[in-house]
Amino acid sequence: MEDFINLTKSEEEINLLSPLTWAYIGDCVYELYIRTKLVDKTNFKPHKLHIETIKYVKAQAQAEFLEKIHEQLTDKEKDIVRRGRNCENHHLPKNSNVQEYMHATALEALIGYLFLTKKYTRIKEILDFLN
Repeated sequence: MEDFINLTKSEEEINLLSPLTWAYIGDCVYELYIRTKLVDKTNFKPHKLHIETIKYVKAQAQAEFLEKIHEQLTDKEKDIVRRGRNCENHHLPKNSNVQEYMHATALEALIGYLFLTKKYTRIKEILDFLN
């Protein structure tokens, strides 16, 4: 993946981005991980893959996953989570409550931040807790 996507921003520049920007990228990375894992581990047809993917990417599931891994995070990662959770988001969730949505955004911000700072091994360590 590193050779496929060229990231040129420095870590200092990434730190200055909005946590919602981190979450924007994190949403994609997290969903790609889930989709790829399901394709690798199952023989489901596309519709069933979509149904299974939703179980992992909906706000409630992401909020629960964040709660599960929170104690495994470093202080820096907990700070990123806090910033992602507390950012002002004017989007109203459709299928979850506001608190779940805030925690889901926090998880996505963490994944996005780690991706943008090229900490791919750490993303894998965190996402491996899904098993």
